[in-house]
Amino acid sequence: MSVARRKVVVTAGPTREHVDPVRYISNESSGRMGFELAAAAARAGDRVILVAGPVHLETPPGVTRVDVTSARDMLAAVKAAFLGAEGRSRAHFGKTGADALFMAAAVGDWRPKRRRAGKWRAKDCGDEVATLELVRNPDILATVGAAKGDRLVVGFALETGDGVRRARRKLVRKSADHIVLNDPTALGGARTSVTVIGRDGGEVRLINRTKRAVAEALVALGRP
Repeated sequence: MSVARRKVVVTAGPTREHVDPVRYISNESSGRMGFELAAAAARAGDRVILVAGPVHLETPPGVTRVDVTSARDMLAAVKAAFLGAEGRSRAHFGKTGADALFMAAAVGDWRPKRRRAGKWRAKDCGDEVATLELVRNPDILATVGAAKGDRLVVGFALETGDGVRRARRKLVRKSADHIVLNDPTALGGARTSVTVIGRDGGEVRLINRTKRAVAEALVALGRP
């Protein structure tokens, strides 16, 4: 029996929030998990749009890639691809959007309140302490999760300490179907251990697997 071909959106990598033309706030995400997810979905026969933050990774075969920089850029691209909203990704999937979203990107929570047009020369003022005012970025997962209907949404959470409890709260708060919980050891590594937490209360632990193997297990979520 043939498996229906899904339309899948995957996000990957970090975002950057510029302070000025040469400085930005970002994080250590390599993008590998998201790229493995996109590759696994394409191998499974899905049509895939990969919304990628600033990373130096090759686009997997059969995947359409949309490059973005900031959290707001990524939100616009995800809304266009997944929800079918106006935007540069909409042409690939049309007005109806996609069937599934794997939100693997490490999106920055904050951005500078204003981006300076020229290089910020704080040291020229002679002060030993400088203040950078930040404002909150849009919550991409919560925004699209609230409008997903019966479509599959898989979020990711990188936590320390009591991560399961926080991940379960995130699952409900952001209207996701699954949350993939990992810890900082996953950053930049070829292997990872994750806990997949489902809306039905279930937990599946994948220990010391390659990111390709984890991606293949996650792509199977929601399939008949």
